[in-house]
Amino acid sequence: MSNSSLFSTFQLGTLELRNRTVMAPLTRSRATPDGVPTELMEIYYAQRAGAGLIISEGVVVSPQGVAYPRVPGLYNDEQIAAWRRVTGAVHGQGGKIFAQLWHVGRQSHSSVQPDGLPPFAPSPVRIEGYQYYRKPDRLPYETPRQLSREGIRKVIEQYAQAAARAVDAGFDGVEIHAANGYLIDQFLNSGSNQRWDEYGGSPANRARFLHELLDAVGTRVPPSLVGVRLSPSSTWMDAFDEDKTALHSHVVASLNRHGLAYLHLVEPEIAGSITADVAADAVPTEKLAALFHGPVIVTGEHNLASAQQRIEDGVADLVGFGRTFIANPDLPERLRTGAPLNPPEKRTFYAGGAEGYITYPSLTEGARWAELRSAIEAGTLSAEDLLAELSARNPVELARSGGLHSLHQLRELVTSQTTASRT
Repeated sequence: MSNSSLFSTFQLGTLELRNRTVMAPLTRSRATPDGVPTELMEIYYAQRAGAGLIISEGVVVSPQGVAYPRVPGLYNDEQIAAWRRVTGAVHGQGGKIFAQLWHVGRQSHSSVQPDGLPPFAPSPVRIEGYQYYRKPDRLPYETPRQLSREGIRKVIEQYAQAAARAVDAGFDGVEIHAANGYLIDQFLNSGSNQRWDEYGGSPANRARFLHELLDAVGTRVPPSLVGVRLSPSSTWMDAFDEDKTALHSHVVASLNRHGLAYLHLVEPEIAGSITADVAADAVPTEKLAALFHGPVIVTGEHNLASAQQRIEDGVADLVGFGRTFIANPDLPERLRTGAPLNPPEKRTFYAGGAEGYITYPSLTEGARWAELRSAIEAGTLSAEDLLAELSARNPVELARSGGLHSLHQLRELVTSQTTASRT
């Protein structure tokens, strides 16, 4: 039993975190089509810098690792320069941020592969029961190409180079995305890894790719600044294994030799980006956390009470929040004070643009809009005039000053008033 609180500080290697809340990695599709972070992303992450630690959305390590539109990368100099502005904005607010390094493997499609051919994976086993979606098409997943040993070495080097670029871009560390049925998870699970060489067969062989990757990353970034994310119970995107408990018990125990910053466990309530029913054979988070000798992060539909319980029980040192952080940029303060939470708007999760991305109000911004609304209702302020004034300002600068939420609310108010006057 721990006496620590979700709001107490935590020493993560050489980094002192202001609290134990973690902003979990969240794909939001706001980069450019070429994978370059944007000004919107700079504002978005800075708004959420009150987290003890931000883990960025998945950052692809190569064009080959891409599946979805407008996701950021770390494979060229332009991306490094843009990420520097993002990390600088977070550090300017006193925050800490890790880059989550990502390769989707067989979850990609020939339509977005650099050579126009099917994506690479451990084995030529395609995903069943899901469809590849890239507007406006929904297509069956393709049978992937099997990575050769040379191909495996190339991907490992891409991870190592991306880790070095992340440090160059100002990130405080990196997280290796080994969850959610993506490339590393495809190597781990027996259903997707049917190799007969040293990378297939036993759990130790299937974990070899992850260990070699961590060894390579560790030559560019101190292992004490490297985390690993696993989703032990998830079968999302056809991530099946004959014995998930045995597999992940082996993986977690074997990770101890790397001296990692942390282990990040996705709890059974989460499958990919959605909430899931907990399966009867789900792998207990407590069991895996006990096998790891360093700090543990758990993420999975937590609220204040459940997060605090995980810490008090000694299961976790830090707790990740995903969709709740999307809608509440100042989530730690809201949890600490018991303030109400904004609900997330699912329709804007991947929609692009500012709405539903940087328009969610902090407590301060919500109070500012309440004052403006009161003045409008009292007749001392014209909604139309204020809307014209705010609309004339640069939206990025308005967002930086905390006025974008008021503009968003004003537009809805004036539209509703106009509609009411016509009926």
